[in-house]
Amino acid sequence: MRSAHSLSRKLLILCVEDNEVQLRLRKLVLERDGYFVVSACNATEALRVFRKNPVCLVLTDHTLRGATGTQLAARMKRLKPEVPIVLYSGRPPESMGHVDCYIHKSESVEHFLSMIGDLVTRSAK
Repeated sequence: MRSAHSLSRKLLILCVEDNEVQLRLRKLVLERDGYFVVSACNATEALRVFRKNPVCLVLTDHTLRGATGTQLAARMKRLKPEVPIVLYSGRPPESMGHVDCYIHKSESVEHFLSMIGDLVTRSAK
């Protein structure tokens, strides 16, 4: 397990997913890798959580109630442009827009965690 604790001050990831089972699984994987995770099940809730918490990375599905992942990313970047936003979906978006990275849901857990770790490390600098 990579130690997210070495990043000490930037460990909070916001997961946005309207499928409760997928959200719980994603949260479990990230927490086992040492991250703290807050979650939201729609765009409105995600923006509220994003505003109130020191999030170091956002991991969002593309198809949400109330917005697409790329639309959510645009709103979030207006608030905190330094926070990386990862689109985690079964299909790539037509345009990346304000999304920093796309990860396909078929990626292995190891590769997924490696990509998340790289983004968190880069944003902590």
